[in-house]
Amino acid sequence: MRTTLAGRTNSAAATAAATRDQTRVRRSPPASARGLQLSEFAELYDQYFPKVFAYVYGRVQHKEASLDIVSDVFEKAFVKKQSLRSMEAFGSWLFTIARNEVASHWRKEKPAAKALQDAAWHIEMNQQPTSPEDTLLHRERLSHLVSLLRQLPPREQEIISLKFDAELTNREISSILNTSEVNVRVTIFRALRKLRERMAKQQEAS
Repeated sequence: MRTTLAGRTNSAAATAAATRDQTRVRRSPPASARGLQLSEFAELYDQYFPKVFAYVYGRVQHKEASLDIVSDVFEKAFVKKQSLRSMEAFGSWLFTIARNEVASHWRKEKPAAKALQDAAWHIEMNQQPTSPEDTLLHRERLSHLVSLLRQLPPREQEIISLKFDAELTNREISSILNTSEVNVRVTIFRALRKLRERMAKQQEAS
């Protein structure tokens, strides 16, 4: 069964709303920009916007701030298109820009204000609650998972976000982070194992 993120419920809703705002987010690139024609770039924009927004929102947890960051990401991507080696590398190149923009955002914010995406690894956490009691329990579990996720090392948090928020493949993540697919796979395995073990300890203590 495929590992998923419970936080995707909130992230997916935010992404859907943001996708409806794509026209507002999109800016007209400078006429002097070279590389892709505007019509070609617009197609790539529509293709990648949901994933880029999901990743950014997962790292920022604020819709308006995420929309601003995504806007900057695509504007810089268009302006700097001439630096792209090949179209096959577009996705990885775009997410590298997105990572830099998120990092820039947090450098401007107080470190203590940083909030990461809700996370879960088990399908149970993605099931829709059937009663008010189930809804409360579901939210409590998500709260625990958020707390546990924030305790992971920054690199593990980054890879988990790229994997489950942006839904990138291990190969795409390895290209973005300039590491091997094996390293990505092992990092994800270790991070999820930590979350499982810590969650199990919390459940035993409660």
